[in-house]
Amino acid sequence: MAEKIKIENVVASTDIKKIISLDKLLTILEDSEYEPEQFPGLVYRLDEPKVATLIFRSGKIICVGARSTAAAKVALKKTVKNIKKVGIRINENNIKVKIENIVVAVNLGRDLNLDQLAFQLEDSEYEPEQFPGLVYRIAEPKVAFLLFSSGRVVCAGAKSMDNVNEAVRKLEAKLRSLKA
Repeated sequence: MAEKIKIENVVASTDIKKIISLDKLLTILEDSEYEPEQFPGLVYRLDEPKVATLIFRSGKIICVGARSTAAAKVALKKTVKNIKKVGIRINENNIKVKIENIVVAVNLGRDLNLDQLAFQLEDSEYEPEQFPGLVYRIAEPKVAFLLFSSGRVVCAGAKSMDNVNEAVRKLEAKLRSLKA
């Protein structure tokens, strides 16, 4: 059975559906940077929760680096509140936060024979010369696993912790069925 699942990153988004002057926003938001020749969005770093939000002219906002879905939601709501300081009228009650991706790390507590698994797992890719992990995808929930010989696993693509738990259960059941 897998040890505790540890969230490494939650990516969430929202859209205020208003055009934002990023140059104006840059002058108001501390801990922000905007270099349009490098990246089209303004990067705004928050200390609590410790995340980065990417703010785009279109009104789309993406939060990266959160350690929980709740932290991602708090960060986006804080960012929207601070964007209002440039004079944009936003009804904060209409802000919908969408979880885009949850990345977790899991330790299966045993070594894995990746050469053997590469032959046994359909929908897997393993090229040890390119990358030390085996990539294994499942359709439901739609996630990708990176399996390492140490028994460490990274799961990416889940939209909820329920998806994560279901995916990890399916992976463990599959590995048991293969006696891998």
